[in-house]
Amino acid sequence: MNGEMAHFPLIVKFDHEGDLECVASVQNNSLIQPNVSETHYLRVVEPVDGAQLVVHSGQTEIFEGDPLVMLCDVIAGTRVSFRWLVDDQPVPQHPLNLTSQSDLLFINRTSTQDSGSYMCVATNQFNKTQYFTSNSTAVLITVKEHVSNPNISFTVIEDFQHYSVLVTCRSTRGTPPVTFSLYNKKAVISNQTVDDLYASFNVPLILEPHLGELQCRADNGNRIGYSQWMTLDVVAVHGPVMMHYDYDMGENFAVVGLRFYCSVAKGSHPRYQWFLNRTLLEGRGTFYWVVHQPPERSILHVSAETRTAGTYHCEVTDRFNNTTVLKSEKWYFNKEALNRLSVVVVAAVFGCFVFLVSLVSVCCCVGLVISEFRFYSFNRHRFFICSHPDHPCETWRHLL
Repeated sequence: MNGEMAHFPLIVKFDHEGDLECVASVQNNSLIQPNVSETHYLRVVEPVDGAQLVVHSGQTEIFEGDPLVMLCDVIAGTRVSFRWLVDDQPVPQHPLNLTSQSDLLFINRTSTQDSGSYMCVATNQFNKTQYFTSNSTAVLITVKEHVSNPNISFTVIEDFQHYSVLVTCRSTRGTPPVTFSLYNKKAVISNQTVDDLYASFNVPLILEPHLGELQCRADNGNRIGYSQWMTLDVVAVHGPVMMHYDYDMGENFAVVGLRFYCSVAKGSHPRYQWFLNRTLLEGRGTFYWVVHQPPERSILHVSAETRTAGTYHCEVTDRFNNTTVLKSEKWYFNKEALNRLSVVVVAAVFGCFVFLVSLVSVCCCVGLVISEFRFYSFNRHRFFICSHPDHPCETWRHLL
């Protein structure tokens, strides 16, 4: 070509990207050195397409503390930038989250706050005039809580006049479903898979000093939580029913209220009942209220009024069997007798006070007499020493 510009039609491919140079040389004349143009960099841009979110482990349900690795893959596209979203919001930046302009999202130790719907957005552009975007399909990631060690408890229940022990296993945290299992020292008794954090098991009731030891176990797919071993004791009420009282005083030392206490010597599940004369006192009334603190005791609070006079006693039965009824001794109370009793108490207190004052006064008088006596004896001894012919006063003073 003689002074003309050369054109090279080219179907651009990915491997064409790089530095391009134009070399001009004379044909059939090696003596003339070829000329080389300036270098131009050819950047090949392919619009991004087909973004896909890939969970590295393949599991969309993981447990807290596990790592989470996700990759944003594209079918086509060069010079692609990536953004990560969770629940349509940018993934929070964290030193352990590698999200900035990267096709890889890595969370080293996940927590339940990392649960959500994840999506990656891939973008690229051509000469800042054309922009291309491809969004992946959202993937729901669930970070589950480890189930905590369960607590174990039991109560006695009645079912059509038949009694059994209801054992409850309860965890404070964990993502359902949870499988609870009840064990004795030998083997598993029963298990349940529930969508709650507790489960209950019925165990036949046998009146024995020790029904054995039971343990709850909880499992929601990662690790097992264990309760403490619980001794299952169901003891019938037995022994004397003891009753005592105390009272509150108001102005002028008048009794304004009574508290009766009732307890039984033995029994794991006692039922307490209070009676005024032959009337059962339950819950809260106009002049009383009952506070049960099983199995230790029950307390009856009574206002000191004229209408509260009468004979009080308590009865104790088993919650699971009311055939055995134990009764306390009966006590009669009325407002006038209580206030007379309080006057006696006041008189006793006042008498003690007068006695203490008298005792202190006597001690002071005795101390004064002893002091006077010592002073008189000392002066007498001094006069005797100064009057002795063998010991002049000057020598006595020196001896002192």
